[in-house]
Amino acid sequence: MEMSPHPEKALRAGDWLRALVPDGGHLKHMPTHIDVLCGHYQDVVDWNAAATLADDKYLAYAGPMNFYTLYRVHDYHFQLYGAMFLGQYETALHAADRIIGAFPAELLLVESPPMADYLEGFIPMKLHALIRFGRWQEIIDYPLPENQALYCFTTAMIHHAKAIAYAATGRVPEADEQVARFDTAVTRVPESRMFQHNTCLDVLKVADAMMRGEVEYRRGNYAVAFDHLRQAVALEDGLYYGEPWAWMQPTRHALGALLLEQGHVAEAEAVYRADLGLDESLPRACRHPENVWSLHGYHECLVRQGKHELATMIKQRLDLALARTDVPVHASCACRLEVAA
Repeated sequence: MEMSPHPEKALRAGDWLRALVPDGGHLKHMPTHIDVLCGHYQDVVDWNAAATLADDKYLAYAGPMNFYTLYRVHDYHFQLYGAMFLGQYETALHAADRIIGAFPAELLLVESPPMADYLEGFIPMKLHALIRFGRWQEIIDYPLPENQALYCFTTAMIHHAKAIAYAATGRVPEADEQVARFDTAVTRVPESRMFQHNTCLDVLKVADAMMRGEVEYRRGNYAVAFDHLRQAVALEDGLYYGEPWAWMQPTRHALGALLLEQGHVAEAEAVYRADLGLDESLPRACRHPENVWSLHGYHECLVRQGKHELATMIKQRLDLALARTDVPVHASCACRLEVAA
């Protein structure tokens, strides 16, 4: 039911499945593919945490030098994804650090099968979390890997993140330098390097458009910036299906936030409405119902346009989502610096 128009029809089956085999980590995890599509992000976090406890038993038995490491990391990855939609920074960072710790370099150096091509794509997931929560100085200080040939995708993503961090802190010349380093790093990523169902090069096309959009925005080239950001949305929509999606923070969250900052309220409203799945503009699997970030942006759009009756209804849902965050939420993206009072 994951890719169907009605994933909610599998909720009861998932509830039955997740407790069927107490030490079956993957069975605890699998129903969260339905949970995430239904906006049940706390279940995503909690049940993937339970799955990792079962996974740890297998890790103690077999060690990390096997393909099951991919399945263990998938559970951490899912936990990170749910935490990002919930606005739970501490949970997100814990999961991201567990991803990094799951991959000893010796595993990535295995050439047959080519483990780096299958697994390295998970390493930079922490950068998505740091961008999500606007941890700009942590990103600026983030170290590059010593072996940049092995960690080629990670290297490119670090430069992407640093460019955004410098732009968000008003240091556009340094952001430009990171853009140039990103361009060089991308040339070192082989076609064979995958992140789930997408090539890392296709994922980096989203990163490229996002990065250039945010840098041009802070340069004051708003029309150019929005062209890049709309391109990022289109590129994200064009990625092959996977859960979590290969791009962890929906590009619409940045586009909507910066549209609002520039007063393009009607377009921002449409962006948030699509992301929340409140219209039929996106396939069901591309919608992120009840996520706190788009609820916040959508509510602001409604208030600013005087749509008070609908705003009141959305405010109730926003308040429920805000109750689970562990950080203040002032906008759908930390890239927006001017927020509503």
